[in-house]
Formats: sequence, structure tokens, C-alpha cells
Amino acid sequence: MALVKVKDLLAHATKHHYGVPAINSINPETVRFAIEAAEHERLPIIVQYFPGFADYMPVNVMAFAACQYARNASVPVAVHLDHSKGYEIAVGGIRDGFPSVMVDGSSLPYEENTQLTRDVVNIGKVFDVDVEAELGHVGEGFSIDDIKNSDHYTNPDQAADFVGKTGCDSLAVAVGNAHGPYVTEPNLDFNRIKEIRAAVTIPLVMHGCSGIPDDQMQEAVNLGMSKFNIATEYFRAIYHSMEKQIASEKIYDGDGISLGSCVRDDAHAFVEKKLQLLNPNHYSL
Repeated sequence: MALVKVKDLLAHATKHHYGVPAINSINPETVRFAIEAAEHERLPIIVQYFPGFADYMPVNVMAFAACQYARNASVPVAVHLDHSKGYEIAVGGIRDGFPSVMVDGSSLPYEENTQLTRDVVNIGKVFDVDVEAELGHVGEGFSIDDIKNSDHYTNPDQAADFVGKTGCDSLAVAVGNAHGPYVTEPNLDFNRIKEIRAAVTIPLVMHGCSGIPDDQMQEAVNLGMSKFNIATEYFRAIYHSMEKQIASEKIYDGDGISLGSCVRDDAHAFVEKKLQLLNPNHYSL
């Protein structure tokens, strides 16, 4: 099974009515933990990396490590570069070995976002790389306006026009979701999801899934959402696991090797729970 294309995995997920967690990772260990959890659950997974962390872990190192782990996996694993803010970062991700990249021009005027996305898609086609785009404003969880103001949400008719003009392989949408911790409980616009799903044929992506109630996540799956980005909760689970392990005195002072691997079981448990959550119709390989 091993390394698969994001667009093929998401098309399969859409057809079979399950969601794929796209787990943001910060180093090769966090990639490995996520894939091991997927192998345990016998379900597909996406591992992805945010290029804003490049000073901590170079993009090409993460691309190599993630693809290598994916090739050796016993379940389908796709590898993706998350949130490239501009042409240079997205194309740099293609150069550095990511088989799928996101280009986020959502903060630009519509025509500029369309042109930027089309330009990256054209490069992606040359190198057989999938491209995710974004339409609508997926803001920050600390902003009530970003979460609740429907003016920021993706317009279904515009989505159809955008997909037709750009040729992107998947589309991230704004439907009441936002990045990072939420200051208030989000309430997804399910009618908007239905309308977007009816307007476009490509897979739909939800960013900002950390903190969205479980029942809303499952309803989004049932309405045809396929890719669910999860970062904040995964990083938080790893942090708290490390805190717990240090407090238990199982980690000896200065033992950096154990410190890096002690979170493995808790990381597995977190990802396994998300895989189960996004599989409300009990698909299995």
C-alpha cells in the first residue's frame, strides 16, 4: 500500500464516506508515530508539514523522512506540505520532494488567488504533484469574527468557478472553522458544506479541526468533507505526554533519547482516536 497520492486517497475517502486525518508533524518521530497509529487501526492517513517550521526542521529533510516512512507503511499514507503562503514556498516544496503541496492565496483578491493557484497547479502537473488550494477566509481561533462572520465563508458558486479556472486537486473551505485554539465553540455551517459539496467534484478540506466538537466532525464527514487538518491538538497531546513522563520520573535527568520517544504511546492513542472519529461508517481496508 505504502505511499499514495493525496488526491487519490481523498477521492477514495469521498466515495466510501470516511474522513482522513491530516496530521501535522514537526519532526520524523511525530511522522512515525502517526503512521504507526494508522497501521494499528488499519486505516489510511495523511502526514503533513508546515513550512513555517523550516528553521526547526528543513523542508527537504521532512519530505524525505515522511516519504520514506510512507513507502514502508502497511496502510496507504499520503504526504503533504501544508499552508504555503505564496508561489516560492509552494514550488520550493515541490523542489524539496513533497508529492503534494498547498498554496494558500485566500488572503488575496479573488482573481489574484485564482492566478496564483493556477500557476502552482501548472508547475505541479509537470512534476506530478497534487495541489490543494483555499477559498474563503479560514482565520484564527482567537478571533470571534473569523469564526462566526459568514462573510468569510466560502461561496459555493465562486468555488465552482475557482476550481474550474485553477484545476486544483482539492479545496480547503471556510465554513465556521479556524486555525489554532478556539476562544468559543465553533458551529460549522452544514448547509454551506452541502452547497459547496454539490458545486464542486474535487475533495474538500477542513483546516482548524483541533477543538471542533466530535459530532460536528462526523457530520462533516457524512456531508462529504474528506481531509481534516489536525495540528494544535496533536502538539498539545505530545507536550502533555512529555510533561507526564517527566513528572513520573521515568525519564532520567538529561536523557534526551528517552525524552524523544516517551510520548509514543500517547501519540498513538491520540491519532487512533481521530482515525476512529473520522470513520463513522466503519470503513476498513
